[in-house]
Amino acid sequence: MATLTGVSYLDFASRMDPDSKIRQIIELLGQTNPILEDMVAVEGNLPTGHKTTTRTGLPTATWRLLNYGVQPTKSITSQVVDTCGMLEAYAEVDKDLAMLNGNTAAWRLSEDRAHLEAMNQQMAQTLFYGSQIVNPERFTGLLPRYPTLATVAGISTWNCVDAYPAAAGNDQNSMWLIVWGENTVHGIYPKGSQGGFQLQDLGEQTLLDALGGRYQGYRTHYQWKLGLTVRDWRYVVRIANIDTSAITTVLAPILDAMMTAYDRIPSMGMGTPVFYCNAFVRTWLWRQAAAKGNVMLNIDNPAGKPVLSFLGIPIKKCEQLTSAENLVVV
Repeated sequence: MATLTGVSYLDFASRMDPDSKIRQIIELLGQTNPILEDMVAVEGNLPTGHKTTTRTGLPTATWRLLNYGVQPTKSITSQVVDTCGMLEAYAEVDKDLAMLNGNTAAWRLSEDRAHLEAMNQQMAQTLFYGSQIVNPERFTGLLPRYPTLATVAGISTWNCVDAYPAAAGNDQNSMWLIVWGENTVHGIYPKGSQGGFQLQDLGEQTLLDALGGRYQGYRTHYQWKLGLTVRDWRYVVRIANIDTSAITTVLAPILDAMMTAYDRIPSMGMGTPVFYCNAFVRTWLWRQAAAKGNVMLNIDNPAGKPVLSFLGIPIKKCEQLTSAENLVVV
């Protein structure tokens, strides 16, 4: 298994292509999907995914008296197999139109950006909401792993926090705190693949228009194989039931839930922690930070770029987090 400790999927995949084609494409994807900037990359140990051992219980220790022995104990573990989904797209452009623009290769890539953005949005959406029970061709994302609230510690749903206990309706959304790391939560790509992303320039082809007419054009095939492994459920916290209709007047419950989420993480030093929310929620957090009403929210300016953070953890926008989630209950 090839692993680059602490290196994001974006950095890892972009280094694997000797002629920089994939690097350029991955960088384009990273511009609109900040998860790729953070998610640690791990090559799976299976052709279709990754089998990992997760610890579900700790061993016991024994106080020993002189002349009395201690019984050996061991931790409780289980093996989990996470599979990768395979996302594909074909991009086609008119040959004559491409040649009119001088640099044919650069122009084709610029036209392909719409296909790449569609793939990007699909991948981000699956990272949060993907369910192999509903869509067997995809991989399982985060939400099915943290589906309900729990009142008992020691299970994954303990890390599903209720932001607005009085929330109602199906206009809810979630914020996520994820600590990315090879021993916590990480992305996976199939064993032996080129960072999970491949492109094939199929060159000049005879294409068909909407009415069945033929013309000469260029075709490119894009394929993206990616999955997700939650090796230690304690390093992901879902802040659920953020009531879209209530947030405009009452923001305090989100901040309280963010503090709870922060405290549920055993050790931030195990990886790279990041909060993710949609644009609607982040707008209200920006306003709260700008008003200087809460010392836990800060606006920093590293390299001249404003960054919103909570207790030092960056808060990033992910447009694929919907505001139409159902109410989460126990």
